[in-house]
Amino acid sequence: MSLRDSGPSPDRKNIPDSTSTSLLGRARAGEGEAWRRIVELYGPPVYDWCRHCDLKAEDAADVAQEVFAAVAKSIEAFRRDRPGDSFRGWLWTITRNKIRDHVRSRTGKPEAQGGTAAQQRLAQIPEQPPEPSTSGVSTASSSSLQQRAIELVRAGVEERTWQAFWQVVVEGKEASAVAQDLGMSVQAVYDAKYRIRQRIRQQFDGLLE
Repeated sequence: MSLRDSGPSPDRKNIPDSTSTSLLGRARAGEGEAWRRIVELYGPPVYDWCRHCDLKAEDAADVAQEVFAAVAKSIEAFRRDRPGDSFRGWLWTITRNKIRDHVRSRTGKPEAQGGTAAQQRLAQIPEQPPEPSTSGVSTASSSSLQQRAIELVRAGVEERTWQAFWQVVVEGKEASAVAQDLGMSVQAVYDAKYRIRQRIRQQFDGLLE
């Protein structure tokens, strides 16, 4: 599944542009609904990261709450000034620090104990976000974030428009076949695909890298 454009371009002059800003911008402005959707997007990955680092389920949930509380306080500090900067990487840095705080709080001060199990746990926390594995723990890969973003924008989209987008982009069907199946013109199918892709890009700009 890819959100890149393919196929003939739609007649964009007939498609109204959205005036809404990105979720990231709205969250920085303190909009509660934007925060809720960011948590919906990244809540499962943050929890999975915590579980990947061997936190128990209840501890992972507590740490995830601490992570988003910290994000809310420091969202203005997030920047994409350098190559490789991403919201996912920034969020992992906060998550990693909260996991370390949690380990220390449960074991005293491991840095003063030398060679302890707690120190070993701290050393095993990776510098980069955990990658997908066969351990049964899912992670915030690019594809899973895109999938979640797609699901989050479905509300409010007319069903036939959604089906046109879904069948072409996600299921990989030919636009002509989808148009025939849904009783639409081929151009209308491309327009539907373009509208929803734009909606995803506008809402989740800066959040899916």
